[in-house]
Amino acid sequence: MIPAKVEFKIDNQFIQEQLEKTIVGNIQSELWFVDVDRIAVLTNMSKRFLEDEIFSDPRMRVIERRKNRKRWWPAKEALDVMKTITSEW
Repeated sequence: MIPAKVEFKIDNQFIQEQLEKTIVGNIQSELWFVDVDRIAVLTNMSKRFLEDEIFSDPRMRVIERRKNRKRWWPAKEALDVMKTITSEW
């Protein structure tokens, strides 16, 4: 009988990335509206960069909802528009 030797190599970075994708996917499916702070967290982009590059785009302004000085965007539409904008870079 030949002794079996089994080794497992675990890629911690890959596991972490997959967990983050799953968590973000679950969060996005639960959110109806997102604000500047939530988009900054989900995209890992600064608020200033988002203001300059994303929120100033007419496609984001069309879906923007305002009440006083607060702004929100429908989560699904904002994600789609941001994918379109960033794919043009």
